[in-house]
Amino acid sequence: MTAAPTIETRSRLSPDEVRAAVRLVDEVTDTDGVRPLSEHVMLHLRYGGDERARNFLLWDGDDLAGYAHLDTTDAVEGASAELAVGPSYRGMGYGRALVDALVHETSDRTRLRLWAHGTGSGAADLAHAMGFKRERVLWQMRRSLFAPVPEPRWPDGVTVRTFTVGQDEQAWLEVNNRAFANHPDQGVWTLDDVLMREREPWFDPAGFFLAEKDDRLVGFHWTKVHGADPAEHGGHAHEPIGEVYVVGVDPSMQGKGLGPALTLRGLQHLRMRGLSQCMLYVDETNTNAIRTYERLGFAKWDVDVCFLQQ
Repeated sequence: MTAAPTIETRSRLSPDEVRAAVRLVDEVTDTDGVRPLSEHVMLHLRYGGDERARNFLLWDGDDLAGYAHLDTTDAVEGASAELAVGPSYRGMGYGRALVDALVHETSDRTRLRLWAHGTGSGAADLAHAMGFKRERVLWQMRRSLFAPVPEPRWPDGVTVRTFTVGQDEQAWLEVNNRAFANHPDQGVWTLDDVLMREREPWFDPAGFFLAEKDDRLVGFHWTKVHGADPAEHGGHAHEPIGEVYVVGVDPSMQGKGLGPALTLRGLQHLRMRGLSQCMLYVDETNTNAIRTYERLGFAKWDVDVCFLQQ
């Protein structure tokens, strides 16, 4: 007789548990064509977890059949979770068991939010089946880099340079958190979040552009390249794609055209690297940003959806 599956919960993971969870996520990504966990969760997973969050490990015997990450640190959005179930363990109720465990963990504090990545996500089907309702949508937009990229038009007095590691972190963080003060994800970054990304293989200060005026940082465009490192996809080769990772403008300079100019400067950089496509994420409710990106040649490609427990 096969032993019943077990779920273990902890804040930090051992190196063996990290490897098992990353391997499971890579299998899900290869099967579904979309990574089941956000970049933020994958970063913390690869570094063993976060004392402020919880990792849920669902074991089928000695095999890791499912993984979930629970973040309860967001005072605005409340508890949010993401999960993955191995392809060979689907249809066995393991996804529902993970969600039940997540709901139980948060029942005395708040209603759970569950993220589903991609329109064909099994997490979306599970959320619907368990009575969760669609609450927030992130668009993934894409643009061909074979198409021409216009020259940026800079506001008067603005100069642009690239990021210097060990020098610009704190100033960048302050502008980022002012620019995204009302954003539930980007506006609550800490210095540790920046330093963690600097350790990632994809980090490249040559693609991290800072706009200054009167010797003060007033905006930025941080680009990223996906797929250049095979380890990002479990050792499998993928065609690299560029990303408008974060574009931010200090409130004192908003409405002056600095955001579009910074976006174009980053696109020029990605195009010069020989990439064929560029992607970005934007909240569906941010219609001004969507219109700006559409004018720059981007179009809707896919969505990530946040579901709220009812």
